[in-house]
Amino acid sequence: MTADSLKAIPAVSVVVKNRNQGTYSSDQGVFSLVVLKGDQIEFSSVGYKTVILNVPDTFRGNQYSIIQLMVTDAQYLPATVIRARPTREQFERDFINTPVPDDDIEIARQNNSAAKRKILSRGIPANAGEAASTYLRQSAQKYYYQGQAPPQNILNPLAWADFIQAWKRGDFRNNN
Repeated sequence: MTADSLKAIPAVSVVVKNRNQGTYSSDQGVFSLVVLKGDQIEFSSVGYKTVILNVPDTFRGNQYSIIQLMVTDAQYLPATVIRARPTREQFERDFINTPVPDDDIEIARQNNSAAKRKILSRGIPANAGEAASTYLRQSAQKYYYQGQAPPQNILNPLAWADFIQAWKRGDFRNNN
């Protein structure tokens, strides 16, 4: 209830401190809550000071009824002065020149560019699937040429053509 007029306060938060337990008061300010002896009950509501009630350790019986009075807590905010722009032209100039931060979609688009993905892919280690695929490919190559020497691509003209194209593209450049 309010301390000055004894009127019921609806939707007061009633919480047992240090436990995950609580409830709200009804429109008439009534609530019911199971607590233990020695618990602390916190009453809080917007516009009122928080009150902490200690349930006595010496309490006998299984019901405890209280009327909790709450004192209003007035918060005074500093005055705010709102002024219009002097002219429509100044408003338009300020509106156009105000920087607007990028939204989440634009940031994602910038982070997903091909250049950024290429830079990021260099520093990411291979995952288990890529490592297993590489191992299986190497094993298949080894078992395919089991008992004989694998071919050397040093004399393969197609391998030389691929090497020259890669050289022209700059695949072997050190980008550090």
